[in-house]
Amino acid sequence: MSEMDELPERESMECDVVIVGAGPAGLAAAIRLKQIDPELSVIVLEKGAEVGAHILSGNVLDPSALDRLLPEWREEETPIRQKVTEDRFFFYGPQGAVRLPHALMPPLMSNDGNFVVSLGLVCRWMAEKAEALGVEIYPGFAASELLRNEDNVVIGVATGDMGVTREGTPGTQYQRGMALYGKYVLLGEGVRGSLAKQAIAIYGLDKGREPQKFGLGIKELWEIAPEKSRPGRVEHAFGWPLKNDTGGGSFLYHLENNQVFVGFVTHLNYKNPYLSPFQEFQRFKTHPDVAELLEGGKRIAYGARAITEGGWQSVPRLDFPGGALLGCAAGFVNVPRIKGAHNAMASGMLAAEAAAEALKAGRANDRLTAYEKAWRGSSIGRDLEPVRNVKPLWSHYGTLLGIALGGLDMWTNQLFKVSLFGTKSHGKPDYACLEPAERFAPIDYPKPDGVLTFDKASSVYLSNTNHEEDQPVHLKVKDAGLQHSSEWAVYGGPSQRYCPAGVYEWVVEDGKETFVINGQNCVHCKTCDIKDPNQNIEWVPPQGGEGPVYQEM
Repeated sequence: MSEMDELPERESMECDVVIVGAGPAGLAAAIRLKQIDPELSVIVLEKGAEVGAHILSGNVLDPSALDRLLPEWREEETPIRQKVTEDRFFFYGPQGAVRLPHALMPPLMSNDGNFVVSLGLVCRWMAEKAEALGVEIYPGFAASELLRNEDNVVIGVATGDMGVTREGTPGTQYQRGMALYGKYVLLGEGVRGSLAKQAIAIYGLDKGREPQKFGLGIKELWEIAPEKSRPGRVEHAFGWPLKNDTGGGSFLYHLENNQVFVGFVTHLNYKNPYLSPFQEFQRFKTHPDVAELLEGGKRIAYGARAITEGGWQSVPRLDFPGGALLGCAAGFVNVPRIKGAHNAMASGMLAAEAAAEALKAGRANDRLTAYEKAWRGSSIGRDLEPVRNVKPLWSHYGTLLGIALGGLDMWTNQLFKVSLFGTKSHGKPDYACLEPAERFAPIDYPKPDGVLTFDKASSVYLSNTNHEEDQPVHLKVKDAGLQHSSEWAVYGGPSQRYCPAGVYEWVVEDGKETFVINGQNCVHCKTCDIKDPNQNIEWVPPQGGEGPVYQEM
């Protein structure tokens, strides 16, 4: 019997509702629960060292859900200050750009009334609101296990053990994780949440749904020359440096204090295993328009995060025995609008209302069917249904024709409440889209100059990422032999290119290839869990509090 088999019993806590994840969905759920019934006991677990530490998003905030949740916020001091003042759309070529007339854009694409924000700061502010209502928030605690009873009903979650050595044995600082039992468990972990992934698989929540689709968003925060700053200007672009058969786009969001968010999204259904989303982002910054904006500026932060992009037809069933999925764990991002925080908040509110009603009726640990029934007819459904074909049209027909057809479809939905295309299928999951390396030539990416373009190591440094090295690697390779025979031999080792943090390397010494995992670099983007062609890499939470510490992202 190993030392881990002789572990002490977990200490435990009980409450009415356990919420996993202090993002916009989880915090909105917590706030709404306490608004409905101040006597409810609500606990929020957050794996980041502090609330907001793992939050990465554009972000241009649609305040519609927040207006319903906290209608007094506009009269208070908040981090939501910079209104959008100008909205621009571009198609990029290698040396220039074509500005798309605003009149061609469907009204739902307008950012009028929205705000340029740091979503991490917004979540910190929301956490203060939640705690003032009596919500208990525990940052630095990673929920690592769904607790189920003999009837296969979720009755709580367990946090991960701390102080386990790399060999998997208790170290000198070992501390057993806690069990938190709730009458309902709400999973708001964000994209590709590890517990949400388990719940979807255990309860078949994705049965009858389209495969979920994803993008990888990479973002930098720059301080630019004052004369170039245009607070409130929002720019979106597509085209170069991505080829027509690779989906994605960019954003430039001007904030206060001469700061600008510079971001790039690569859709993860790309085919070429030699493509590097990180390097495509670096190339994007060399476009004359972008380079001119950033000239004389300074990069001050970096981060990366996967984005759920499947939308309307890929959202799994939201309720399971004992709980429900919230926000990006369910996949409520509106792809053409590049927005999801408003839908995340709205989903948290809907789930909270369903849970509060169930608790009032004396129910516990059953399905919140009212939540599942409500969302498609709610503001979330009204946001996602009209844009449901944009992503599949883009994927099927390439950027130029796909964007044009997607725009036409949005207009017909806007004007006539009907789609010319019905509801299109997404086709294959993203990992199955990757093709063997022999069909492609390696891509020769320029070396970074350290001024405008950078390497992964210096970028990860700016994300404030840290992991204790003497702990089990939280990136699990299920079959080492398969990783070599397929990921390396067939696909050319794409993990070392799709990862935006330099976690994976194929090291060749004396003719032998070795797969190296630099887990301490991981920024928790979840791309490996999504894009590995054999689904052979599984992301699980490291010790609580570890990973990036984003300050204003």
